[in-house]
Amino acid sequence: MNAPLTSPTETQSRKADHIRICLDENVQCHQATNGLERYRFTHCCLPEIDRSEINLTTQFLGKPLAAPLLISSMTGGTELAKTINYRLATVAQHYKIAMGVGSQRVAVENPEVAPTFNVRSLAPDILLFANLGAVQLNYSYGLDQCLRVIDWLEADALILHLNPLQECVQTKGDTNFRGLLAKIATLCQKLPVPVIAKEVGNGISGAMAQKLIEAGVQAIDVAGAGGTSWAKVESERATDAKQRRLGATFAEWGLPTAECITSIRAIAPTIPLIASGGLRDGLEVAKAIALGADLAGLAQPFLQAACESETALAELAEVLIAEIETVLFCTGSPTIEALRRSQALELKV
Repeated sequence: MNAPLTSPTETQSRKADHIRICLDENVQCHQATNGLERYRFTHCCLPEIDRSEINLTTQFLGKPLAAPLLISSMTGGTELAKTINYRLATVAQHYKIAMGVGSQRVAVENPEVAPTFNVRSLAPDILLFANLGAVQLNYSYGLDQCLRVIDWLEADALILHLNPLQECVQTKGDTNFRGLLAKIATLCQKLPVPVIAKEVGNGISGAMAQKLIEAGVQAIDVAGAGGTSWAKVESERATDAKQRRLGATFAEWGLPTAECITSIRAIAPTIPLIASGGLRDGLEVAKAIALGADLAGLAQPFLQAACESETALAELAEVLIAEIETVLFCTGSPTIEALRRSQALELKV
């Protein structure tokens, strides 16, 4: 088993860099898109419903949500990350939407920073996801570390994120992915909460989803291309020309989010499915739901608002909800389930 290659201090510094780069540098995809622009809704000029009665409530992994929204995994491990997570959790609780925290590896390595993640006291009712990198199972992590981060967070599920491209570009990245599927399968059998497999912006194909489901993964977050490029992020952090070149070469690599949704739904019609990767507004959330996702995750818009203020976060949540409601109203869909059944989403000609 490989030993960790970085120190707790290095991991904490990397987390601080990630926030700064995502906020200040041009690390969004430009050529790759989430694929949702290829679709449009058929407008219903006479919805025959009262907009005030539209119901966005849904369930994911058995827990009720007021809207099909997830504040996607972002950060933790620094004082700024603590402020961000606490603001995110407060807003998630108010609007009864789901939230994931960033990778808790930094807290495993340095338990003193665990409070930067521990938001359950601020959000006692929300659907909350813990998070570790799957590759760490090849670098001394196992059941104990997974249980620890779940317990710290009082989490409803554990995200295992899959990030081979990011690790290739990251200076001193962890790139031994051999045998991980079997280790994931073992964890799925032993953990007391569901395991969610998540990419970080390059997508999960239908074929890979099938393997993960067979291993026991109980939900999938496609995290497709079209949003933040973690190849670009790590290229910004790179300490040598080779790593910078790798990040530039693979900046637009990945499967579009829309393609991931449709390919996974073709082979797994009922697996709980999260659409994330480049989603920017409630219209794209609604498109993802209509394509087959159960939940839609956004990261960058929430990060920007959280760094501004709790008020900015609340305003973002309000507008996202209003945008989703408007789609339902203008497609004649009184509920989220009705939108899924509506067949109102079509490919543009």
